[in-house]
Amino acid sequence: MEADGFLSRRTSVETPGVDSRIAGAAAAEAQFRWLGGRFMEATGGFVGTLSPRMPGEPDFSAVLHRATVESPAPVEEPEIDYEGLPHEAATSTHMLAGAVAGIMEHCLMYPIDCVKTRMQSLHPEPGARYRNVMDALRQIVRTEGVWRPIRGVNVLAVGAGPAHALYFACYEKIRFSLNDAIHPGANSHFANGVAGCMATVLHDAIMNPAEVVKQRMQMYNSPYRSVLECMGSLLRREGPAAFYRSYTTQLTMNVPFQALHFMTYEYLQELLNPHRQYNPSSHVVSGALAGAVAAAVTTPLDVCKTLLNTQEVQAIHVVQAEAATAAGAAGATAAPISRHIAGLGEAFRTVYRMGGMPAFFKGVQARVIYQMPSTAISWSVYEFFKYVITKRQHERRLRGDRDGDK
Repeated sequence: MEADGFLSRRTSVETPGVDSRIAGAAAAEAQFRWLGGRFMEATGGFVGTLSPRMPGEPDFSAVLHRATVESPAPVEEPEIDYEGLPHEAATSTHMLAGAVAGIMEHCLMYPIDCVKTRMQSLHPEPGARYRNVMDALRQIVRTEGVWRPIRGVNVLAVGAGPAHALYFACYEKIRFSLNDAIHPGANSHFANGVAGCMATVLHDAIMNPAEVVKQRMQMYNSPYRSVLECMGSLLRREGPAAFYRSYTTQLTMNVPFQALHFMTYEYLQELLNPHRQYNPSSHVVSGALAGAVAAAVTTPLDVCKTLLNTQEVQAIHVVQAEAATAAGAAGATAAPISRHIAGLGEAFRTVYRMGGMPAFFKGVQARVIYQMPSTAISWSVYEFFKYVITKRQHERRLRGDRDGDK
């Protein structure tokens, strides 16, 4: 034994004194244990690495490590597995994350949405004819005031919260149920598309009245000064049906839009984020590209929806004039002429009569520019809040389990 408590090691098992040292080790176990403990404290556990044990030499490190082996192992918190979070996340988590995402998406992109609505006008007034999106924003701010592009945003924020809460909760629930039924443990694009379509039905049922009021207030020279005034005027002049006149058209547009949107998003996530971890850049890119593709394909239906919501005066006059001309040519008794454009078929005919095929793609640039950042914001905010909320819930469960063990 050296003065510092280390064992002096011989270089050969044939060296005299080996047997006596082995026998003495058993008798001095208590002393070795004390020395080993002191050495472990002094070196932080760096034991048995100073020199290799020679063949045939007894292993005294087992004695030195005995205190460490007998002590309980430190409890390590398991890492959060993001891939498993959607399965464990509660419906309330999807609803809260979806509500925040919907409000942020619509509020941040509202000025571009205002421009899109105006650029889809079939017969714009001279003061509302714009070359592009930036030109439209400049003219609106210069001629109508800095707050004009966001007038009516409050009604959209009120509708977007509950609409997107149900939208994402329904989508997640149906998607995982169908995926488990079709391809357990795998991702089915068919399931994603069906889930998106079914979620759209609930979303549009809540959002359609807000869309009608919003687009009436976005039009050039809108006579309404507030949301309540617009709602009251619609109820008095057109009745409750005015709030859902475009609902079937909205569904006709949004069902293929959302099916294509969700399928594209999930497909891009498989390419850019195969482990489905929280990755903000992949969510932004996937959301933006999915929104752009779906928006461009469904622009004709969006033009018809805007016409049904806004009931442009010039378009109604064209419809009434053609109906009167047809009735006069046929010599029929004058029938009451409708004061409104109703139904997807009539909207399609009116758009075509007033502008031909190019009219179906009016505002496509503004629609794509609106949808790209809009869906990018929606997905990135939704995934972020879903990740944060579920992670906090998981950490609380871990702390509760540890407290229960104590």
